[in-house]
Amino acid sequence: MGAAAGEIAEVEKLYEYGERLNEAKEKAQHVSDYEGILSAVKGGSTKAKQLAAQLIPRFFKFFPDLDKQAISAQFDLVEEEELGVRVQAIRGLPLLCKDNPDHVSKIVDVLGQLLACEENVERDAVHKALLSLLRQDVNASLTALFKHVEIGMENIREKVIAFLRDKVFPLKAELLKPQVEMERRVTDLVKKNLQDVTGAEFKMFVDFLVSFSIFGEKAPSERIQELIEIFEGQADLDAQFNVSDIDHIDRLISCMNMALPFFMRAASSSRFLTYFNKHILPVFDKLPEERKLELLRSLAASSAYATAQDSRQLLPSIVQLLKKHMPLRKSEEVTFRYIECLLYTFHHLAHKTPNSTNSLCGYKIVTGQPSDRLGEDFSEVYKEFTERLKSLEEIVRVAMKKLTQGMSEHNKAVSAVKTEDQKARAKSEQQKTASELRVCNNILAMTQPLHSKSPTFIGDTKIKPSWTEPAKALATATVGAKRNAGQANGNSTAAPASKMARGSGAVQNQLVNRALEGLSRGGRSTGRGRGWRGRVWGRGYR
Repeated sequence: MGAAAGEIAEVEKLYEYGERLNEAKEKAQHVSDYEGILSAVKGGSTKAKQLAAQLIPRFFKFFPDLDKQAISAQFDLVEEEELGVRVQAIRGLPLLCKDNPDHVSKIVDVLGQLLACEENVERDAVHKALLSLLRQDVNASLTALFKHVEIGMENIREKVIAFLRDKVFPLKAELLKPQVEMERRVTDLVKKNLQDVTGAEFKMFVDFLVSFSIFGEKAPSERIQELIEIFEGQADLDAQFNVSDIDHIDRLISCMNMALPFFMRAASSSRFLTYFNKHILPVFDKLPEERKLELLRSLAASSAYATAQDSRQLLPSIVQLLKKHMPLRKSEEVTFRYIECLLYTFHHLAHKTPNSTNSLCGYKIVTGQPSDRLGEDFSEVYKEFTERLKSLEEIVRVAMKKLTQGMSEHNKAVSAVKTEDQKARAKSEQQKTASELRVCNNILAMTQPLHSKSPTFIGDTKIKPSWTEPAKALATATVGAKRNAGQANGNSTAAPASKMARGSGAVQNQLVNRALEGLSRGGRSTGRGRGWRGRVWGRGYR
């Protein structure tokens, strides 16, 4: 009974402080009343603390000399064991910044830590408080949140990223004002934090940037080049290539494929192509088998955007690799899908600099430039190259005859099977055979023009690579959906969308870093290495 009476007295006293402050015209003269409210945080009852959590923010602006004590007291309430006190304290945090924008960063910093809380009602309060502060000062709020992405503890960092993805990004039209200025600011924040992300996180951030008006259809080429440089940076094109580094290979493929839509707008893909020419093609035979096809497909897709200079540098390596895979003898083993990629790349590069093929393939293409080298005899080169073409075409036609027969058998099998499992297997065989037929057709379409002494190279969209064929189109050939690259080559290339551990650490019970010293503190240890090295990239981000 005594305890209950004491609790009632505490609450009544707080109400008295609050009423007096509320009625006072010169509230700053009632310092003792506000100090009385602050003192209720230490040792007060639960109800008294809940009331203090409301009163501290309400009169905060009138006592600037007590701002640190007041913020500290509100943070103490945020750490209380009673859920009701914590929720009330969280709801009051944005009010501390309403007339004091200098406090936004420190409050957002703490709210960012609180995103890791487990209670739904508490987490909901944190979300609402953060959105309120974002509306008050989007620049300071986002800067503070991205600090957690950069140096935050692992579980907090992931919660902040999830909040940005689910709550902030969908409201960009409302929050990012003035638009161009804030889009530029967020771009800078994102770029700063892309040094240490997983594949899924990288794609999420890039998708967000791509949605900005500053990178829209009317954006100048230098802005698009900025996006391409982001992909180049994450692909780690300055690193020495290691054929056994699967993670780096996966990042290279992923980043190159994500950059493809922007190559045309920037009229450039040179750094990727230069990297291929210098590091990938010379060691192609040593590459992991399950990645060779995907690397060639990425190269082929990029070749359409190569400059004439890129083409001149890359063509010798492509022709050399193409010859390795185009046998002189019909008995040699042929990997059709490699050849499709290499021929597609060859045509697009040669289309940009046709006279480069004179010395490489023995052609006689006149451009009027000294590089035509028409005075030199390359007849033996031409003879060998065309013999390889003829040998390849015979091998392809034999394969097509078998595949056509196989397709007929698969069609009969699909009609004959009774169980769903049998039908699925039969359709899978249909799909595989139809895809292989498509590859063979493409090879013949690309080799036939190359028999002429002065061929015309395909530099447009006449050839549709088999790997870009939509599922609907393949369905017309009585096959199912498009297969992935690994299945197409008889290899399983699927890898888990996993990542290397970033470090660990439980949620702190105390918000020891109260942010009163600003966000520049360096006391947090993340346990994460900087950069991408050693990180596994999920293969679903291509």
